[in-house]
Amino acid sequence: MPENKQDKITPYRGGVFSDLVNRIKLILRLMADSRVNPLIKIIPIGSLVYLLFPDIAPGPVDDAAIIWLSTYLFVELCPPEVVEEHMAAIRRTIPGQWQESQFVSEDEIVDGEFRDEQ
Repeated sequence: MPENKQDKITPYRGGVFSDLVNRIKLILRLMADSRVNPLIKIIPIGSLVYLLFPDIAPGPVDDAAIIWLSTYLFVELCPPEVVEEHMAAIRRTIPGQWQESQFVSEDEIVDGEFRDEQ
């Protein structure tokens, strides 16, 4: 008999557009990270250059395939620990809500007043 396992249901997190935005954020963060090999950083740059120049095959399907393949390869070729670190930072960010900086301690916060002088 199969065991009765409780399936964990993950909450819906926004769908395709949310995943696309997170992928773009990840790629931008990895491009700025010095731990990623500069030769690997050529992959997303090359795919953007491909979009700028007219190509032989008509239509957007080949462009979308090149972009998808290049983003997939770029993330897969980056060091896994660096990718996980950036993904964790992206997951911690809640869209539309204030997030305090991790670099400011409570001792450095200044309390003040705002005056509207017209």
